[in-house]
Amino acid sequence: MYAKCDNLLDAHKLFDGMDERDAISWNSIISGHVRLGQMRKARAVFDAMPNRTIVSWTAMISGYTRIGSYAEALDMFRRMQVVGIEPDEASIVSVLPACAQLGALEVGKWIHMYCGRNGLLRRTNICNALIEMYTKCGCVDPACQLFDHMHERDVISWSTMIAGMANHGKAREAIAMFEIMKKTKIKPNGITFLGLLSACAHAGFWQEGLMYFDTMRKDFRIEPEIEHYGSLVDILGRAGCLVQALDIIEKMPMKPDSKIWGSLLSSCRTYCNIEIAVIAMEQLEKFEPDDTGIMRCFPIYMQILANGRMCQGCGNL
Repeated sequence: MYAKCDNLLDAHKLFDGMDERDAISWNSIISGHVRLGQMRKARAVFDAMPNRTIVSWTAMISGYTRIGSYAEALDMFRRMQVVGIEPDEASIVSVLPACAQLGALEVGKWIHMYCGRNGLLRRTNICNALIEMYTKCGCVDPACQLFDHMHERDVISWSTMIAGMANHGKAREAIAMFEIMKKTKIKPNGITFLGLLSACAHAGFWQEGLMYFDTMRKDFRIEPEIEHYGSLVDILGRAGCLVQALDIIEKMPMKPDSKIWGSLLSSCRTYCNIEIAVIAMEQLEKFEPDDTGIMRCFPIYMQILANGRMCQGCGNL
C-alpha cells in the first residue's frame, strides 16, 4: 500500500523491520522505486534480493525501458535467461521496445521465434510489440507478415503498421491500410492519424493531408493536438504552401511550440521565402534562451538570407 502510494520511506521502514521477507515484499519495494523512476535504488534492492522471481526481473526490465536505459534493459533480459528464468508475456513486452530503440534485430528475431514455440503469438500485445520492433529496425516486410497472421488486431496494431510504413517510404501502402482499417469495427485514434499525416508529409500528398486532418475532426470527432498541427504544418511546408502553413499556425487553438516554428523555418529555406522566415525567427526568439530549437534554426535563417540575396527572380525579395 505504501509503495503504490509512492511513500517509499514508510514502505522501507516496514520492510526493514520484517523478521521474514518473501518475494512479494521484495518485489513491492522494487516496483515502488521503478514506478518513481528511481532505478539506482531499485537496482540496489534487486541486487540484495536472495531469491529473484520473474516479477523481479520484469520490474527491472520495464523500469530501465521506461527511463530510456535500453542497454541496461536488454542486459537484464539476457541475465534473466542465464540464471534459468524463461521470459513470460510481461517481460517480453517490456524488453521489445528496448530492442526497437537499440536496433537489436537479432534479439528481436529470437524473441519472435520463442513466442512462436510457446504459443505467445496469439497475444495481441506481444504481436504489437514485435511489429513495432520490426518497423523501427527497418524490417517492414516481416512486420506486415506478422500483422497479416494476427488472430486479433486492435487500434495499436493498425496504428503501428501505418506509422511503420510511413516512416519507411511506403506512404501509399500506409494510406491504403488506413482505408482498410476504416472498413473494420476498430476506430482510429489520434496516434493513427499521426502516422497517416506523417505518410502524407513524406510523400508530398498535401491535399490528402488536409483531407485526413478534416476527416479526423469531422468523421471521428478527434480533436487535433499540437502534434497533429505540427504534422500539418510540415505537410504544407514541404509542398511549398508556406502562406497556408503560417495561417494554420496562427489559427491553432493552442500556442505553437519551437518545433512547429522551426519546421516552418526549414521550409522557408527550401523555398527561399524570407518574409515568412523572418516571422518564424521572431517567434522562435520568444522562447527560452536555452531552447535548443533556436540555436538549431539560426543557421537555417542565415542561410535563407544568403540564398535570398542570390534569388533575384523568386518573388520573395
